Amino acid sequence: MSPLAASLPDADLAQFGQDPWWVIVLKAVFIFLILVLLTLFNIWFERRVVARMQHRVGPNVHGPFGLLQSLADGVKLALKEDIVPKAADKVVFLLAPVIAVVPAFVTWAVIPLGPEVNFFGERTPLQLTDMPVAVLFMLAIASIGIYGIVLGGWSSGSTYSLLGGLRSSAQMISYEVAMGLALVAVFLYAGSMSTSEIVAAQDDLWFGLILLPSFVIYVISMVGETNRAPFDLPEAEGELVGGFHTEYSSLKFALFFLAEYINLATVSAIATTLFLGGWAAPWGIEHVWAGANSGYWPLLWFFGKVFIFIFMFVWLRGSLPRMRYDQFMALGWKVLIPVSLAWIVAVATIRVISLEGDINRTYLVAAIAVLLVITVGLMFLGDGDKDEEAPVEADREPQDAFAGGFPVPPMPQGGAVRGGAAPLTFASGRTTVTAAAEENHE
Repeated sequence: MSPLAASLPDADLAQFGQDPWWVIVLKAVFIFLILVLLTLFNIWFERRVVARMQHRVGPNVHGPFGLLQSLADGVKLALKEDIVPKAADKVVFLLAPVIAVVPAFVTWAVIPLGPEVNFFGERTPLQLTDMPVAVLFMLAIASIGIYGIVLGGWSSGSTYSLLGGLRSSAQMISYEVAMGLALVAVFLYAGSMSTSEIVAAQDDLWFGLILLPSFVIYVISMVGETNRAPFDLPEAEGELVGGFHTEYSSLKFALFFLAEYINLATVSAIATTLFLGGWAAPWGIEHVWAGANSGYWPLLWFFGKVFIFIFMFVWLRGSLPRMRYDQFMALGWKVLIPVSLAWIVAVATIRVISLEGDINRTYLVAAIAVLLVITVGLMFLGDGDKDEEAPVEADREPQDAFAGGFPVPPMPQGGAVRGGAAPLTFASGRTTVTAAAEENHE
């Protein structure tokens, strides 16, 4: 491994690939345990927070404060009957949950959790590995998880599952484009695609502040990427029963559930790494406490930032209603992607002029901000014209309520009314009197 490490383009990456085999195995096991425990905690945390938002108690029986509720749910899923539909493609039906959950674990291989530490007598960074294109690796692995959802919906032999899988594939592909474009500005400022080097480049100022539009676009995209409310359209129970996993049960359904919550933590960890300084302590703490960024303390800062994003996910789920599908896709293709492209051009211009030109950056930034505002305004221009157009009502023929032998009560004259409905008189002479009408009669 030494010649390989020496041939890396950056000396900072030479510290990876030097660990003994048992250190690599222990790191992988620890990442697996952290993600499983984090999933159990996130499920409990979401249920408690949403319960408080809705003036309920939430889980409080299993363990102190209901902390073992997630474990009880996992045991319940494992003991439930495992059903495979007759119309399902059994091989693909069994492989789909595995394809969905494995990439969720693999992505964490290149996420830095801390600096170099003493790990059972060996000096090693708190990161499984790194590479010059680590961020592209994360995006590529995340894309593989889409296949598990699409194949799960297709192989179930159910129309609802198929529609949920198709929705999910269209949604993830659309928002991965905006997510990838949002990261281009980070590459331009960091000068690298290595996750550890991007964290080091934020030593003075976090990219979430100086690249705020990219940060906002990424946050919106990551909510759509994880199929979470208000973007949980592939699992819209009012339309598709359960979406792509309608026909799944027992442990196979638990794997889909596990993949969703690990992806929740994964996109939060990526946002922390690329925009909030990664494992580095918040600004000002290192000036007061010299050891804030050494040893295992950075784990505290890293997971503290991750939990801020997880709380945001829970907050959105408890606050916002589900979007309509056409609105959701229009947001991705007509707003996020064009704004991302305009912002990339602006950032590239600023970087080139800053490095080579003598133009005043203040005027340049102001001009680019004005152009962005005009671009966003033009995107929304014309949407209101459609709403202002009065609908043209065609001449309607009287409807026979009993046509075809199925009695359908006609609507009241003048349209629907609020409050107690007036008595309805049918063609046969029968009269249906509502409770409100009886009270008025008395």
